[in-house]
Amino acid sequence: MMHEMSIAMNIVDIAVQTAQKNGAHKINSITVEIGALSGVVPEALEFCFEAATKETMAEGCRLEIVYLKAQAECSACGFKFETDQFLNLCPQCGEQVFAAGGQQLQVKAINVD
Repeated sequence: MMHEMSIAMNIVDIAVQTAQKNGAHKINSITVEIGALSGVVPEALEFCFEAATKETMAEGCRLEIVYLKAQAECSACGFKFETDQFLNLCPQCGEQVFAAGGQQLQVKAINVD
C-alpha cells in the first residue's frame, strides 16, 4: 500500500504541475494507464488517490484507470498471447517466452477547468 501511496502522490504532483502551467484552477479528472506487469494494484491506487489529492487543486477529482494487458510472442513458433507474467511457456510449443510491454504506468490525460 505504501508503494501505491507514493505513486498516487506522484500522479497528483504531475497533474497539478501540468494544470498550473496551463493556467487551470481545478482538476476534474486524471486518466492513467497501468500495465499488467507494472506491479501496481489498481484497487490500492484508487484507495490512496483520494488521500493524495487532499488540499490540492485535484481534491475531489476522478481517477480513471486504463488497464493495459501485456503481450508475449514466441520467438520459436510466432504464437502471440496475452500474459500477466514476465516469463511464460508458450502455450503452443512450450518454449520460454518473455512478455513485451505491460510495464508502463503513465498519466495519459488531465481534464481541467
